[in-house]
Amino acid sequence: MGKNDESCDSCPEGQVRKDGKCVMPDVTFSALVMSLNTAALLHLGEISDPGSGEKQKDVTLAKHTIDTLVMLEDKTKGNLGEDEKNLLKHVLYDLKMRFVKIENS
Repeated sequence: MGKNDESCDSCPEGQVRKDGKCVMPDVTFSALVMSLNTAALLHLGEISDPGSGEKQKDVTLAKHTIDTLVMLEDKTKGNLGEDEKNLLKHVLYDLKMRFVKIENS
């Protein structure tokens, strides 16, 4: 089905099972936030595309990803642990500051 079902030569260190397949990270709220953070950083041109190795900016997609995180923050108010709440708050602050810097340049 996915990469978990195929042999994976490019798994992160320590992420390979005995049968040689990649291990997927646990499904957690924090993992979701970090995944969206990575996507936003990619769209802001802050990190390289893993496929091409190039940095590309797509401000529209970056804004959409940040807006998705804002929606998650609104919809999960009162339902997050302190660590989850702080992670989301700090990720959003960082991404918004990076977005404003790009918009003002």
